Amino acid sequence: MKKPGMSPQARRGMISKIKIGQKQLGMTDDAYRDMLMDRYQKNSAATLSFRELVDLVAHMEALGAQFISKQAPKSQQIRDPQSRLIRSLWLQLHDAGLVRDSSEAAIAAYVKRQTGVESLAWLSSPQASSVIESLKQWLARADQPVV
Repeated sequence: MKKPGMSPQARRGMISKIKIGQKQLGMTDDAYRDMLMDRYQKNSAATLSFRELVDLVAHMEALGAQFISKQAPKSQQIRDPQSRLIRSLWLQLHDAGLVRDSSEAAIAAYVKRQTGVESLAWLSSPQASSVIESLKQWLARADQPVV
């Protein structure tokens, strides 16, 4: 049953969240269905509207359910060519033993020292070019071929 204004993926996500809440609260299937019947006069989350799903999640939170993602955050890597080149040069420096840390945080710290900009994503094209040139010069000083 399609509900307007809500994608099927969002709907499945809400229902999954509700099932997690049910487990966290230690509710039996009967207790869960009784709660649905008392609050919405329906016996399944699949038949609830978007507003009812949101309300049910809020109700479960009020009862003590905690909906916190345990999934690691996805990488915030920017895919533009200059950022990819900066990463590539940094990894070459790491492979050559010239930098200890190959992480995104280490790249960001280097970029901040060079440009004063907090994130690789916020670099202007001239700033990115400056970082690229400094990394190339670093490799050249170490007699490492720039690939």
